[in-house]
Amino acid sequence: MPEPQAIPEAVLEVIEPSGTRRAVPIAQSPFLIGRTAESGNHLSLADMRISRQCAAVVYAGGEFVLEDRGQRSGVFINGEKVEKKPLREGDAISFGVPDSFQLIFRPGPADKALPDLLARMEEVSNLEPGARELRHLSLLLEASNLLQSHLPLEVVLGTMTDRAIALTGADRGLLLEADAEGKLHPMLARQRGNRHLPVEGVEASQTAIAKAVEKRRSVMEEDVAKATADLRDAQSIVGQQLRSVMAIPLLSLGQLRSSDVTFSSSPAQVLGVLYLDSRKPAAFTRLERQILDTLAMEAASVLDNARLVKKERERMRMEQEINTARQIQQALLPSTFPKYPHFQVTGKNVSCLAVGGDYFDLLELSPERTAFVMADVCGKGLAAALVTAMLQGTFSAMSLGQEPVKVCAHLNRFICTHSEMQRYATLFFAMLDASGRLEFINAGHLPPLLVRDGRVEDAFPAQSMPVGLFDGTEFKSDAAQLQPGDTLVLFTDGVNEAVNPEDDRFDMERLHEVVGAHAKDSIEQIQAAIFAALERFGRGAPQADDITVMVLRYTGKPAG
Repeated sequence: MPEPQAIPEAVLEVIEPSGTRRAVPIAQSPFLIGRTAESGNHLSLADMRISRQCAAVVYAGGEFVLEDRGQRSGVFINGEKVEKKPLREGDAISFGVPDSFQLIFRPGPADKALPDLLARMEEVSNLEPGARELRHLSLLLEASNLLQSHLPLEVVLGTMTDRAIALTGADRGLLLEADAEGKLHPMLARQRGNRHLPVEGVEASQTAIAKAVEKRRSVMEEDVAKATADLRDAQSIVGQQLRSVMAIPLLSLGQLRSSDVTFSSSPAQVLGVLYLDSRKPAAFTRLERQILDTLAMEAASVLDNARLVKKERERMRMEQEINTARQIQQALLPSTFPKYPHFQVTGKNVSCLAVGGDYFDLLELSPERTAFVMADVCGKGLAAALVTAMLQGTFSAMSLGQEPVKVCAHLNRFICTHSEMQRYATLFFAMLDASGRLEFINAGHLPPLLVRDGRVEDAFPAQSMPVGLFDGTEFKSDAAQLQPGDTLVLFTDGVNEAVNPEDDRFDMERLHEVVGAHAKDSIEQIQAAIFAALERFGRGAPQADDITVMVLRYTGKPAG
């Protein structure tokens, strides 16, 4: 029986959805990964979206290879979907589902790289000057690799601070991060020997930090006793008997300029400050100063990238929430209409953004009495969409027997009372019975088009102010008699105010022409003709407002 294949040491750094991390050694080949341990997996990931048999790490031909073993949404290395691919140091493995587990491949025993590097840095001070400089350069290269690794942000920046302390011989180091307003806040503190310090216990020289931020350059005082009076006499310097102080600004790479150029005073350009101090005077070579500045650039890059990743995640989350809002809003608007014995109806809404401020609906009050409404909330986007949802909820109360005038008065009072909403809405609300009697309220809305005997005219003009515009507005209802075959075309101002690339408006005259040309067609054909005319007129110009069209035709009271 052949002996098991010996494989070199390697680990998978497991990053859980909560952000916690753990290292799992790859102890055999194949190393199986999946949802449950019951399936024989060596690494189980508790996520129902991950397959029972998901992936495997196989050692073959002197290298570790990742294989897809049946993950439903695929296996990815650094965002690239793979079936089978060799693994390299720092490769990020994911499984095609958001907010799930991520694995980082690391050859060698767990947590070996950082302690080794820091231990070697402690040896630097014992080397001869020439060898010391070469050693500095070697460690700088390794430092850059670690700073660009997939380790947690706090570990990366803490390691960088430890490295700077070892390089300069400082007693302690403090890393400060700038918020959105440019104000600096302590992020982490370290002490010589790779030891943590509570950030509250480090009283940094605000004079040195302020100078570094103001000049956008490093402030390095090798002997404070020989420094300028403002720094030499600073309270933190005197009280702590400090002799050497360093403050290195961490600048956004996009903001960097030549060292001879004066930086803008905008605080947003400074991502943070690396602060170091000691009770002993120091003597920095030119190379050591350059290495410190380079370390600061690398740390700034890490902070910059972390901020970009955070913003991208926030953008994706917001986009997901907006898409959800769009789906909810579209679900609230009628997509199909039942057949009614005395009228036909169709409607369509196209928002210019993901969600919009137009609303239309049909409410069955009784077998022979139906209400319909069209509203246009001022503005667009989420704020307008929230008001349309409120309108729908209010008008649904009509089915409980509320009077239209009282409903409009209640809406107006509510919106005006909540002045922070800063929204008003035009609306056309009507009730049609089987005999053709139309009772309506037009609150500042565009008059519908009435098609009768092939002629098109504006009908039922506004006799009330929009809801939410003025407190105490009185609303008036009116009535009209429809004849069999009469067609009403209701629309929002996104139709007549649509523009083309030359910024010309579609206007009412064109709308009359389109509806008149299709007066004898079905209501579906009239609606389709309006949207087709708008598309031809716009010729690809961005939609400037929400567009809603509702077409209703009274067919007459059925016999019997």
